[in-house]
Amino acid sequence: MELRQLQHFVAAARVEHFTRAAKRLNIVQSALSNSIRSLETELDAQLFVRTTRTVRLTAAGRALLDKAEGVLQSVEDAREAVRAVSRGEAGRITIGTVQSLPAFLQLPSVLASFHACHPQVEVRLIQASAPHLLDKLRTGLLDLAFLPTFEARGEIETQTVACEELVLVSARGDHCGEAAAVRLDELVGLAFVDFEQDLGTRRLVDHAFQAAAISRRVAFEVSDLATLLNLVEQGLGVALVPQSVAQSRRASLCSRPIAAMELCWEIVVASNVRMANNRISSQFVHLLNIATEID
Repeated sequence: MELRQLQHFVAAARVEHFTRAAKRLNIVQSALSNSIRSLETELDAQLFVRTTRTVRLTAAGRALLDKAEGVLQSVEDAREAVRAVSRGEAGRITIGTVQSLPAFLQLPSVLASFHACHPQVEVRLIQASAPHLLDKLRTGLLDLAFLPTFEARGEIETQTVACEELVLVSARGDHCGEAAAVRLDELVGLAFVDFEQDLGTRRLVDHAFQAAAISRRVAFEVSDLATLLNLVEQGLGVALVPQSVAQSRRASLCSRPIAAMELCWEIVVASNVRMANNRISSQFVHLLNIATEID
């Protein structure tokens, strides 16, 4: 049984006339008759009572009509579902992000705006380390990922969406002075609170000290920003954090800029150019650009 046969059958059943049905289908009447005759042979049942002027459904034809119309409607629904995904109006987008994005990038707000504009698109969010997110991006398990800046290779492309300076934070009263800039070599011997390897700004900070050939002592390694800041507030160590993070705790922490070097935490949105979900991803990035005022 072919879809074309069901279309021919339903058209003839609705108008009870083969010639008029053929006109509606834009085929010759003989082709319609042959198609329905073939369907009757396959089903081993007569579907129409034929006269010289009209045709009427048999009991078998009436039984088939409801089922055939349901099949055709399901096919049309499937086609529309595919068209909606192709237009970026429906489907799913899976987004990954590292922990502790800068305040400049309000990802929850962007997600809410995207959902309001595209309510038929299912949005999923995964939080993990940068290497884990990159693996998922390469294997197609993610459509987009928010990561610290890195050298994109192969099928991965990136776009910068946020850049924020890192500052030194410490418990209020410790190492504050007049909030003068501090050099990295002045921090030798201090206990640091930092993220675990591959989380947050850890890789950026490690690279800065290695580039300056300066060693540092990481006394506390944590996996979330709140714990990091709480430990610093208790005077257990110092930390390098984005400026907006320091501002959010200015009542309990003092901050100082880093002298003689530019230590900027850049966030990029990365995508896999080989993946097929480009329409929805492009719409999300477009909304992101508007939200962050980056063209």
